[in-house]
Amino acid sequence: MTGFNVSFPGLGIHDLPIKRELITVFGFPIYWYGFLIAVAVLLTLFLARRASKSFGIKEDDVIDTYLIILPTIIVFARLYYVIFSWSEYKDNLWLILDTRRGGLAFYGGVIGGILAFACICAFKKKRFVNWLDFFVVYLPLGQAIGRWGNFFNQEAFGSNTELPWGMISEGTRAYLQTLHDSNLNPAAPVHPTFLYEFIGNMLIFAILLYVRKHATFYLETVAWYIMTYGCLRFFVEAVRTDALFIGNTGIRVSMLLSFLMLVVGIVYLAYGYWQISRQKLPAKLRLSWGAAMEIATASDATATVTTDTSATAEQKAADQPATTTKKDN
Repeated sequence: MTGFNVSFPGLGIHDLPIKRELITVFGFPIYWYGFLIAVAVLLTLFLARRASKSFGIKEDDVIDTYLIILPTIIVFARLYYVIFSWSEYKDNLWLILDTRRGGLAFYGGVIGGILAFACICAFKKKRFVNWLDFFVVYLPLGQAIGRWGNFFNQEAFGSNTELPWGMISEGTRAYLQTLHDSNLNPAAPVHPTFLYEFIGNMLIFAILLYVRKHATFYLETVAWYIMTYGCLRFFVEAVRTDALFIGNTGIRVSMLLSFLMLVVGIVYLAYGYWQISRQKLPAKLRLSWGAAMEIATASDATATVTTDTSATAEQKAADQPATTTKKDN
């Protein structure tokens, strides 16, 4: 199914036509999901490059990081999904390579991203925690944009709801029918979880921009991300109908990881702010992006002063009258 008629009955929106495909180029379909991921990558790259100088990071390093981290994220996101959905692939391993049918797990991408960051920082001899604090800000923005891909695919939605913004389409009805769950009604609207994550991630992006600018200790920005996104994903995952489970335990993988993220984030931030209130924050944890800005500004100022001084010296030398020594006859 490539097209859907999406309705939000409670909002008076009926039969909104959408398609998975954006355009077709030489017979090759370009999907909205892929297009939106490309937009997310380019936008976050643009914003990261613009902000990098203020945080003591070179623009070339930002580009190098994206070139390495993006394929790593995709590979690990796929592996994570395959591991927890092994029954779908065990009889045909070639399907593992077919990502056009979907099957990328966010937390797998996070694991791959962290490993890629560690390798990049080791190679470039950069401080790992510094780069994490800088780049993590753009993660929720990318997620927010990418979630609209779920809307065009009519996937990753939630269980039935009577809320005004409940969504229904041929896609929701068809998928719920395959679950054979008596608690789910294919003819009733469902939670548009893509919209919950879009709104939540945009709020997290705004929070992280503020936190990064005023951070006082290492991984403070990262801790805010894992706490806020862990909270968001925990509640969204609770209503999703396509969750991955740990074996036959009934435990949702993403809910468990989200809960752990929430706890770790709260504990780390509580420790950091408590130490600050006691004025006993360990020196190894102290961070000031403001200092990084001053260093970057000072470097530019020094370069400017040096250039101006050299130019002034050259000008004076040029203006100084030439002295002639008379030879005795």
